[in-house]
Amino acid sequence: MSEDVDAGGTLLEVRDLRVTFGRRGAWLGSGADRRGSWFLSRADRSGSWFSSRAERRSGQFVAVDGVSLAVAPDEIVGLVGESGSGKTTVARAVVGLVRPESGSVLLDGVPVGPVGRRTTAQQRAAQMVFQDPRSSLSPRMTVAAIIDEAWRTHPSSAPPGDRTAALHRLLDDVGLDASVARHRADELSGGQCQRVSIARALAVRPRLLVCDEAVSALDVSVQAQILRLLVDLRERHHLAMLFISHDLGVVHQIADRIAVMRRGVVVEEGMTADVLGSPRHEYTRGLLDAALELSTAGVQDST
Repeated sequence: MSEDVDAGGTLLEVRDLRVTFGRRGAWLGSGADRRGSWFLSRADRSGSWFSSRAERRSGQFVAVDGVSLAVAPDEIVGLVGESGSGKTTVARAVVGLVRPESGSVLLDGVPVGPVGRRTTAQQRAAQMVFQDPRSSLSPRMTVAAIIDEAWRTHPSSAPPGDRTAALHRLLDDVGLDASVARHRADELSGGQCQRVSIARALAVRPRLLVCDEAVSALDVSVQAQILRLLVDLRERHHLAMLFISHDLGVVHQIADRIAVMRRGVVVEEGMTADVLGSPRHEYTRGLLDAALELSTAGVQDST
């Protein structure tokens, strides 16, 4: 656990997490996870991401190898790394969609297992906002039906009596007009869909949002709007967040602390200003250099 976090005030703690996929280690809980396993099996054949020859022979891919991190109440922690670094697997383990081979995930100091083995309160406590807002919402359901499904799944979080007013307040909370409630996801923009996804997560009154590349599929201007919304929701609802991204520029705008992942391992962690201002690990410096080059290229292209 990071020295920057007081153990007495930790909401989420990940301890020595190890997750493997392949013939021995895979555990898949959904269609999305199965698609992830298919991708990982393609990586397996290359052999380049295995941590040992023995693992190559066994057909295992080590996605996460001994990761530890912590998130305090009301804190936003950015988990950064390139594609394939293992950050999304950590996110899925936190919400129970992936079962680790070893290590543990704790909420309020209590170990929690896969989603099917969590109590209702534990399931509600940590909610995920996925990368692709359209594919995470049913195209056949209206926004009102999507939110109502969350309340029916967790009835203890549902508002008493007529839910229409509560639905409209929830939509207003994420910057959507009440008229959006009658629309289906395929009738909405990408930014609107992501706001609906956030509203669905908020509907069950979570304490932790796990945002997996939650703005990477959006236009730059919409990204900024969603980032401002998340910061505002943190303040109004006292939310903690684990914010996963490959984009250091995005994480810089929202995170209090940063953990940098490479090949399944956290290589650097600290306060955002410290990590980005004086990176200690060469990999972090490489990410910063790449981000600066992209930023410079964008400026040149616009002139």
